[in-house]
Amino acid sequence: MGVDGRLRAVVGLAQAMAAASTPRDSVRAAARGARVALDGSFAAISAWERERGRLRVLVNEGERRAGEEEFPEDESYPVHDFPEITEFLHERWAGGGGPHAWVESAVGDRPGRRGAALRRRGRGTCVVAPVVLSGRAWGELYVARDEGLPDFDADDAEFATVLAAVVAAGLAQNERLEEARRLAFTDPLTGLANRRAVDMRLDEALEEHRRTGAVVSLVVCDLNGLKKVNDTLGHAMGDRLLERFGSVLSLCGAILPGALAARLGGDEFCLVGVGPSADEVVRVTEELCARAAELELGEGVACGVASTGDPIGPVKSSRRLFRLADAAQYKAKAARSPKPVVAGRDTAVVRMADAAAEAASGERRRFRGRP
Repeated sequence: MGVDGRLRAVVGLAQAMAAASTPRDSVRAAARGARVALDGSFAAISAWERERGRLRVLVNEGERRAGEEEFPEDESYPVHDFPEITEFLHERWAGGGGPHAWVESAVGDRPGRRGAALRRRGRGTCVVAPVVLSGRAWGELYVARDEGLPDFDADDAEFATVLAAVVAAGLAQNERLEEARRLAFTDPLTGLANRRAVDMRLDEALEEHRRTGAVVSLVVCDLNGLKKVNDTLGHAMGDRLLERFGSVLSLCGAILPGALAARLGGDEFCLVGVGPSADEVVRVTEELCARAAELELGEGVACGVASTGDPIGPVKSSRRLFRLADAAQYKAKAARSPKPVVAGRDTAVVRMADAAAEAASGERRRFRGRP
């Protein structure tokens, strides 16, 4: 591949990573682009997990051998098996030299296990390039050729160094985008989902309910005693109560497969369940109420439950599910109930929610000038 070809390969790699919609797509695009650019048979991207002392493989791309999955769940290697990695992990380029790729061969005599791994998998040569983010070793780009193909050379190593820099830039951009997405759908205090995430999840869940009949449940929680904590102990303690209850909600929500735990705002929280029966959701909500009552701050929680698995009538939109759960929660709070109130099992709640909806509709009609 000439200079123009390599330039086009670099541009193609950058564009493919920029177009990736998920971190998984991004690392796959990086491995594929680097493999094509270096005319390799196989490529992998691995991340350095400092806390584990291991190099974890994120993606295997190209001609994979037995045991090499495209996205392995836990393919990792202790860093002491690869002495040359330890060199770049100690950031030997800190003096300004910069990280450089190197070439290994199945018949070479360099220390470490690269040569043995090449021979075991029927590959003849590889080039390894450190991937550096924010001045720190992040992981490595690895590209190999099968036996019988030309060995990589010094020019290939220099080109791999350039490709690793492009990969690092793409990964950094994707990390920033992921952080922005996370912030857009996360409550900053508790780390739970926010109202925007709940609305999206409920819309998707109700579409699934219409298509397959899946049970959709909504638990709305109002944390009791937050204002008293804020007024008497200060807002820092109020924030602590919110965080502690958020942890309890997350813990209980984990009992329901695929449940979404969220803070709607202020002292209001919710749990969205898709799939588990109404009875399961009620049992989890009872557990939530019991645990909240044991918190060292606050005065427990008032919970209302609305589920398509109960006799609540048709649910055409998330608004009705919210009205029902809100009405049930309102009744639980008024009665200072230690257990959740469940719409449908308490028929007065359904009547109250629907009456409120009708009243609101009437107000809108009068406002628009219609009788």
